[in-house]
Amino acid sequence: LQESESENKLDGETASDSESKSEFGGSPPVPTSDDTPEVLNRALSNLSSRWKNWWVRGILTLAMITFFFIIIYLGPMVLMMIVMCVQIKCFHEIITIGYNVYHSYDLPWFRTLSWYFLLCVNYFFYGETVTDYFFTLVQREEPLRILSKYHRFISFALYLTGFCMFVLSLVKKHYRLQFYMFGWTHVTLLIVVTQSHLIIHNLFEGMIWFIVPISCVICNDIMAYMFGFFFGRTPLIKLSPKKTWEGFIGGFFATVLFGLLLSYVMSGYRCFTCPVEFNNDTNSFTVDCEPSELFQLQEYNIPLVLQSVVGWKTVRMYPFQIHSIALSTFASLIGPFGGFFASGFKRAFKIKDFANTIPGHGGIMDRFDCQYLMATFVNVYIASFIRGPNPSKLIQQFLTLRPDQQLHIFNTLKAHLVDKGMLGSLDDA
Repeated sequence: LQESESENKLDGETASDSESKSEFGGSPPVPTSDDTPEVLNRALSNLSSRWKNWWVRGILTLAMITFFFIIIYLGPMVLMMIVMCVQIKCFHEIITIGYNVYHSYDLPWFRTLSWYFLLCVNYFFYGETVTDYFFTLVQREEPLRILSKYHRFISFALYLTGFCMFVLSLVKKHYRLQFYMFGWTHVTLLIVVTQSHLIIHNLFEGMIWFIVPISCVICNDIMAYMFGFFFGRTPLIKLSPKKTWEGFIGGFFATVLFGLLLSYVMSGYRCFTCPVEFNNDTNSFTVDCEPSELFQLQEYNIPLVLQSVVGWKTVRMYPFQIHSIALSTFASLIGPFGGFFASGFKRAFKIKDFANTIPGHGGIMDRFDCQYLMATFVNVYIASFIRGPNPSKLIQQFLTLRPDQQLHIFNTLKAHLVDKGMLGSLDDA
């Protein structure tokens, strides 16, 4: 009997999971339907399911790439709005899975509190961004200045209100499930909202830091699928049976090459390399600047081992291309683990996709599982190896101080420069 019972359990299910079933009402799979457009179904009706899926994924991938180029053309403001819409949709898909799988229909205030916490977290993160990147605008407008000054206190008060509402909503016989869903909501916020906000931070560093990482993940996903489809023989990981070593390795080399080429093209355009800044005179975003050393062609010596192979002694390239190798390598070797994590999550709840929003691809979260991990890496990479003190932001903050504070900083800076020998003595001044 014990052996029979263990065989009937779901993958990875433990005794505690079985006990939870009685309280949660079981964990049936979330149904998914074939939402492929009827036009494609008729056009591809003579093909096998394998090749039909290949064409559906290919056509819709091209459509999504086209849409990606369109929103890039529309500028950073539209990109931020798209990122926020994607974030909300991903949050909705994950919350809905918890809502359906664990039969949370009778839990009071569950959905309301989930969306309320989403609002609180977004208010906190976007408030931090506005204060950081639009400092002069915030200081110029009285209501914004007050909100900025007490932003963290207001954010904490909003969250505390939701916390108290959750405690008051606790119902006998549902305690365990309610705390489970409370944790589900917060983990979802951590995965989706926090990392989507990092995408916006990367965008403000320059469009190239937004486009290249996202494009590398897209390229790796496509090329790994192509290499795996045509040459795949060796399974890569049990969580994703269709993934193969051939696709994984082929996708890696293709993505590194793609990253180098894309970086070379984009590094020559200021609209991609300049940080996105807010112009107080025109009240609009600007991306015009003098390119930094990262985006100026430099000559590099080729290692002696490779000189005999390529026949060159030196090569001219942008320093950013070297950084692009790190970005594309992460997108190829570590980024897929975001997809493996999502696959494990879906297997845990016996679902095929997070949703059926995109035919052949699943939900929005199915397309962004690797992007969120990539966004975190890019943000950490910029903070660790790229970003330095921003003089313009320091001057903006300096000008908002009281005159006596400004004078104190001026005298301190002047004394420091005298000690460094960059100014004459204080007596001469």
